[in-house]
Amino acid sequence: MLIVEIAGDWLDRSSLPDLAAVQHELAHTQAKALEFDASALGHWDSALMVRILALFDLCTKAKSEFRAATLPEGLAKLIALSQAVPEKSDAVRKSTTPSFLQRVGESGLTAWTGGTSMLSFLGESVVASLKLVRGQAQFRWSDTLLVIQQCGPEALGIVGLINFLIGMILAFVGATELTQFGASIYTADLVAIASVREMACIMTGIIICGRTGAAFAAQLGTMKVNQEIEAFQTFGISSFEFLVLPRMMALVLMMPLLCLFADLIAIAGGFLVSTLMLDVSPLLYLDRTVASISLTAFLLGVFKGAFFGVIVALTGCLRGMQCGTNAAAVGQATTSAVVTGITWIIASDGIFAVICSALHI
Repeated sequence: MLIVEIAGDWLDRSSLPDLAAVQHELAHTQAKALEFDASALGHWDSALMVRILALFDLCTKAKSEFRAATLPEGLAKLIALSQAVPEKSDAVRKSTTPSFLQRVGESGLTAWTGGTSMLSFLGESVVASLKLVRGQAQFRWSDTLLVIQQCGPEALGIVGLINFLIGMILAFVGATELTQFGASIYTADLVAIASVREMACIMTGIIICGRTGAAFAAQLGTMKVNQEIEAFQTFGISSFEFLVLPRMMALVLMMPLLCLFADLIAIAGGFLVSTLMLDVSPLLYLDRTVASISLTAFLLGVFKGAFFGVIVALTGCLRGMQCGTNAAAVGQATTSAVVTGITWIIASDGIFAVICSALHI
């Protein structure tokens, strides 16, 4: 039998004795039991309790009997209480690595669920739009006008700045190559066609997605956290018609106008570079710009801008309505709205390019 003497005060946690000696004795002497001599024990706190429990674990591993009867009454009761209910074998969560097939299956189910919810949301938007045309939607134009102000006039500054820089970049790139052939005047054609047909609408769509689409997701996500959407449903108000439809209508109405503004600003950026650095006369640049822009290219850019507006509104509102019920979920919904919106804008622009090439537009 191994006797462990406990003496003095056990209050200073920085000078607690090591248990290596007791572990060595239990391992080599094969003691059948471990007792305590606490006759000289002074004041103690939880530090002694931790050491006693560590000795209990050593006795369990060494298959020796642990005798706590000679300990102070309070300490013995605490030891007995701590060992009254043993830890369940299945209480500890075990980390498991899913197999490859399981990961593929979970990814497939997630993609299927996401696609289904997106199609359902798109169907609800079509139904709500038809109700609006018939005048049956739970819809307020005052809300739409407020959103129009936020995503229209208040966005002119950032849209103008980015598209002005894009026009300058196109002029610089075009001039670098065309000057080698003595055709620097065609820089005006390059800037005009690229801006009106592609760059203005796609850059405006990306800007509005990062600015307004994220705001839609954050607003609706916060309403979801505060249970305001459930309150609308309790009062019999369609949350889709009351919250989503005004935002979608605002972007559909504003995106063509923003694209027209972006066209003018991008052409102005190319005009500045061409007249100041390429020695192209302002009148000649404007003549080439007007001659190169066709009505088909102009209408195509405006139509794509309106389509991108629908994408931004749907993705932002969809992620906001799918938001969880905590602050972290609002951030995740906002990030997901921006990523999904930009991805769909780029993908749909590629689809438009293929269709226009097939139709010789």
